[in-house]
Amino acid sequence: MDTTELDTVVIGAGAAGLHTSQLLTDRGIDHLLIDAGARVGDTWRERYRSLRLFTPRRWAELDGIPLGIGYFAYPTGAQFADYLERCAAVIGAPVRLSTRVTRLSLDAEGRFRLALSTGDELAAAHVVIAAGAHHVPIVPSFAADLDPAVRTVHSLAYRGPEDLEPGPVLVVGAGNSGTDIALEAAAAGHVTTLAGRHPGQVPGRIDTPIGNLIAGIAIRRLRGLTIDTERGRRFMAENRGHGVNLVRNHLSDLDRAGVRRAGRVTGVDAGHAVVDRRPVDAATIVWCTGSRPDLAFLEIPAAFGADGWPDHARGIATRVPGLAFVGLPFQYSVASPTLMGMRRDAEHVVARLSERAPHAAAVVAS
Repeated sequence: MDTTELDTVVIGAGAAGLHTSQLLTDRGIDHLLIDAGARVGDTWRERYRSLRLFTPRRWAELDGIPLGIGYFAYPTGAQFADYLERCAAVIGAPVRLSTRVTRLSLDAEGRFRLALSTGDELAAAHVVIAAGAHHVPIVPSFAADLDPAVRTVHSLAYRGPEDLEPGPVLVVGAGNSGTDIALEAAAAGHVTTLAGRHPGQVPGRIDTPIGNLIAGIAIRRLRGLTIDTERGRRFMAENRGHGVNLVRNHLSDLDRAGVRRAGRVTGVDAGHAVVDRRPVDAATIVWCTGSRPDLAFLEIPAAFGADGWPDHARGIATRVPGLAFVGLPFQYSVASPTLMGMRRDAEHVVARLSERAPHAAAVVAS
């Protein structure tokens, strides 16, 4: 087995990983990015084809690298994937693709050991996990009781209307992805029901110049909702696990498209999902019920808190020196897992890790 020694390994070469790489490069820090995709940006290429970002261009770009679209335009998922690939080339990011980290552990000297899907091994003084917040689908437990004849697909796996069986469609989850998919299903001729709590909506239309500017103001406010403020902590407590406000889609859009809006799915009766106390006839159910990071490879118990989430302060692991995260939900602000919040978090993480000399002490006792 080959073992390569590095100062820093960044797990994930998406937007969070590339922000981190750019900052590490600026400091002259030797590092390597590991990504499971065959190409940089593949996570975006694997999303549903009609996806269009709602982050204004100026907030989605890496430092000094223009997206190459109109000032008030928003890229599609595929366009943003290609942009990230171009960013990696521009900054000269050292990326190892088509490679998964299967195990991240500590040796007796406190150095990180990363076992790779290729059979190789890396040793590093620092590791930044920037692997994305949306990889493991969350589906209610009662989904297992549905009639096997009902096709089910999670929004992470949904690509387009070809994933829908002929007949009625039930979309569960009324956030941005849920409304996108419900509108697409209705446009494809399906009788469509959208079930879930309405998360509220951003006023105005973001696809207009004025709406784009207003979106920028809203983003600044979201970035200001940080966990070191009382208002930010209250927002986190009230909204963790819920989607953000509808940004592009409005309730009036759903109504015009003929999408039936309903309450939450509360269970299954005779193989059918129950909404508003009545079974709903659906040939396809699309679960837009959230997702979480995939940290199964992280085999360092002290990296986690009692709630099973990473134990950290602004992305710096509390009890594992040299370990950090970028892109976690509410890492520092409401915007942390989004394109508009990653850069600030990456700047803090890289600055803090740079303060620590290589080969520092082993993990703090649990």
